[in-house]
Amino acid sequence: MRGTSAASRATHAQDAPGAPSADALLACLGAPEGFEVESLRRLSGGANMETWAFDCCGAGRRRPLILRRRPGETAALIPALSPAMPLAAEAELMGLARRAGLPVPTVVAQSAGEPLGEALILSRVEGEALPQRILRDERLATVRGRLAFECGEALGNLHSVALDECPAGLRDLPWDADLDRLQALCDHFGNPSPAQQLGLNWLREQRPPSQSRVLCHGDFRLGNLLIGQGGLQAVLDWELAHIGYPAEDLAYLCANVWRFGSESPVGGFGDYRQLLDGYRSVRGTAPDLDDIKRWELYAALGWGLVCLTMLELHDRGADPGLERAAVGRRCSEADIDILLLLEELGA
Repeated sequence: MRGTSAASRATHAQDAPGAPSADALLACLGAPEGFEVESLRRLSGGANMETWAFDCCGAGRRRPLILRRRPGETAALIPALSPAMPLAAEAELMGLARRAGLPVPTVVAQSAGEPLGEALILSRVEGEALPQRILRDERLATVRGRLAFECGEALGNLHSVALDECPAGLRDLPWDADLDRLQALCDHFGNPSPAQQLGLNWLREQRPPSQSRVLCHGDFRLGNLLIGQGGLQAVLDWELAHIGYPAEDLAYLCANVWRFGSESPVGGFGDYRQLLDGYRSVRGTAPDLDDIKRWELYAALGWGLVCLTMLELHDRGADPGLERAAVGRRCSEADIDILLLLEELGA
């Protein structure tokens, strides 16, 4: 044991189900004798990963850290789910993103097996992640005015990363193969949504314009962005990164589900022009609005299938918690988004 007991060192989560032990955290960090874990607590959000905050204390210092840990394999439970990216590859991608100019946490330590499991320990960046606070807090009003441009810049920098620098095996599905994957999910769930099938059929007829393939974050939206008085402080959660199309990342931020009830089309805080101007300032060019709308439909379809996936994981007992059940009941919202977008696109 290092210093006091694990129970006394995990001051906020000693009774939390599945809490990592202080000894496992300290061993992963390679902390010297006498160091302790304090203020361990699980953070809300993250349907696919566990996220814990804690402080590593010793030698007169307190280091705020984040544990990002895979809770267990779920992809095998449902066919056609994208394979989970190894966290080691995620760490490599974060390094690439940092060198490209994106703000990302620093990877402090990695674990591939017991006793901590597959995990990353990251620096804890100050900033607000809760979308409702980002969109409503008056202290962030000035930041909101420039945030869409900053997000466009960040995605422009990310899409400038050379693909030959990316980790081997990074998911790269051509358009038709990706739609086949989505069709397999629809079939698996028994095609409960005619709107999903209608959207998928329309997408098959609407190939994306010929564009260079780029490194996509895959989940770039409020909830995965840390925002502070200085603007965009960090881009989080790289588990869905893949090789894709430029408009895909840009449109995902514009999907209705990630506007959180706001009228502003870009993340609930900005407009299309600001986002595309920011992207163009880095890349020299940007997708047109019709292409963005096409990928918004793709995002709505994907979100509906995520809802059905979360519901099945809950119903099958893979994760009986309320979060997956709450996400699952939102499938009807995705159906409405699909139908409205099809009408807007003239389908």
